[in-house]
Amino acid sequence: MNVIQTSISGLIVIEPKVFSDQRGFFLETFRSQRYADFGIDQPFVQDNQSRSSEGVLRGLHFQKRYPQGKLLYVTRGAVFDVAVDLRAGSPTFGKWESVILSDENHRQFYVPPGFAHGFCVLSEVADFCYKCTDVYHPEDEEGILWNDPDIGIQWPISDPVLSEKDRAFSRLAELKPDDLPDL
Repeated sequence: MNVIQTSISGLIVIEPKVFSDQRGFFLETFRSQRYADFGIDQPFVQDNQSRSSEGVLRGLHFQKRYPQGKLLYVTRGAVFDVAVDLRAGSPTFGKWESVILSDENHRQFYVPPGFAHGFCVLSEVADFCYKCTDVYHPEDEEGILWNDPDIGIQWPISDPVLSEKDRAFSRLAELKPDDLPDL
């Protein structure tokens, strides 16, 4: 397993060891002790999966009072995955990091609590999986506009398919301190 530290503290890209032959492949997607050895030691309490079509963009989402850490990976297709640092007092507050997650590279992205998260689908369809350190509380969800110019994410698409909710999010500068994750 190869662990890649990003330019933002806490964000980790993981390249699991993949065993391939003429039959296909096998990989271990999670083992708690192995992940704890490189700092992912919060228990995961909920697993989620979504399927989206090419051009769909989901995000940028976060929870305020119940911030979630997420271990993200794709089992079908490819996505451009993004995390934005929303941790109060962080030297990288408002900065973003991205990674391509796909069924070919088998990469995983760990996003700790205190980040907004989003992704756009690069393939015809993508099945996206994530393990969460807290359960989803719909009444606690908040978000940031996907194309906030102050954040400047360099998305690989310019006209994504968005939900009405995601289209209506505010810019980061418009959020009050109480709107940000409570760590």
